[in-house]
Amino acid sequence: MSKQQAEAFTFDGGRVEPGETDELRYPVSETYLGDPVRIPVTIINGPRPGPTAFLSAAIHGDELNGIEVVREVAQEWDHSDICGTLVCLPVLNVQGFVAQERYLPIYERDLNRAFPGKQGSTSSNRIASQIYHNFIEPCDFGLDFHTSTRGRTNMFHVRADMDDEGAARLARAFGTNLIMAGEGSSGMLRREATDDGIPTITLEMGEAHRFERELIDHALDGVRSVFAEYGIYRQEMVRWPGWRTVIEGWSDKTWLRADAGGIVEMNYNRGELVHEGETICRIANPFKSDETTVEAPFTGLLVGVLENPVVYPGNPLCHFIKLEERHEQIIENQRDIPHK
Repeated sequence: MSKQQAEAFTFDGGRVEPGETDELRYPVSETYLGDPVRIPVTIINGPRPGPTAFLSAAIHGDELNGIEVVREVAQEWDHSDICGTLVCLPVLNVQGFVAQERYLPIYERDLNRAFPGKQGSTSSNRIASQIYHNFIEPCDFGLDFHTSTRGRTNMFHVRADMDDEGAARLARAFGTNLIMAGEGSSGMLRREATDDGIPTITLEMGEAHRFERELIDHALDGVRSVFAEYGIYRQEMVRWPGWRTVIEGWSDKTWLRADAGGIVEMNYNRGELVHEGETICRIANPFKSDETTVEAPFTGLLVGVLENPVVYPGNPLCHFIKLEERHEQIIENQRDIPHK
């Protein structure tokens, strides 16, 4: 993976030599008025040979935590002696970010279903193509930062295709307690890049529309761990999170859904262990005269929970996964789970 000698990083319209840093706004589309839509890009080409890694965020425009992770890596870390090249992409979905919306405002397209993109196709495919072929394709691996959607929150965890050797190595190096194994949907950045020989993982962290400093700091620790694993930062150490579980075969079926409409009172937070039969939440009418209790169907971990406390029947309440007994015991002993 590492280059034998430091090389220039090239893209359509630019070149960054070893030992140089370039900050640019790269055009990926146009507005209704014909003005360019530009994504911010920082390319840090180290003086020493090594792998090329991309860090991306805000592929959904309202997911802000990852933006701060990528910005701090690009702007605040010392890169004077790094081995390799960093391609930092803090805001992929500029139109969504400006509108503070999850999707591209154009027909509400999900940019994270458009990769690797295609010129001469839809707007989302054209944007994805510009990003992918200029800044993803030249890389050896990638970290793609996400949060939950509006009205929900996720505990800090990795999603990766653990059947791919490169993606599995990357996921373990990041050092989270929880890895959700799966290749992802067609058109996802991490799936298409991994299938293309560029191992890429998704980092899920918190909720949309805000910065959560604790999660940002945990993510920065994970980036340092990855850089240590791949020799980009030779002075760093790969981190061990204390315990780890890999969940295979998960799906939306692991979401518990409301059987009644009303106002939700959650008894647990993201990242907490709930025992079988315990009450996760209650759903009540405005008078609290009619109440529905939602109990844990098994002992498991709350990966994601509802933040907006109102539901219709069928709305998701929490993302609940079953753990191995040995991991249940570790969490019981700690009670305070790291990296919520």
